[in-house]
Amino acid sequence: MALDYGKVRTGVAVTDELQLIASGLTTVQTKDLIPFLIDYVGTESVERFVVGLPKQMDNTPSESEALIQTFLQKLTAQFPDIPVERQDERFTSKMAFQSMLDSGMKKKKRQDKGLVDEISATLILQAYLNRN
Repeated sequence: MALDYGKVRTGVAVTDELQLIASGLTTVQTKDLIPFLIDYVGTESVERFVVGLPKQMDNTPSESEALIQTFLQKLTAQFPDIPVERQDERFTSKMAFQSMLDSGMKKKKRQDKGLVDEISATLILQAYLNRN
């Protein structure tokens, strides 16, 4: 499961059992993320969490990394048996928006920031799967 963690919303993506294809699952209000994950992990098998790693162009951590570190502490405390890995997420929002354009999505749908977050999580997970 991949998470594109954000201050307000978090995009969530999952993969098939063979771990070949990433698919967007949903976007969750970040304040509701841990309860959402508790429910999800209670009914579905989650082998690991892949959390986006936001970096600046010079490879230094972005401002949002501090928020993510706080979340990671909560995540590992709640799910100590599920490993957490990080995946570089540079350009995922841009790529998500471009994929929406390329697919011919209408302007109103492209303005749905939650959908951009979900697609970004999918891109993070697919990059992780391709890397491994």
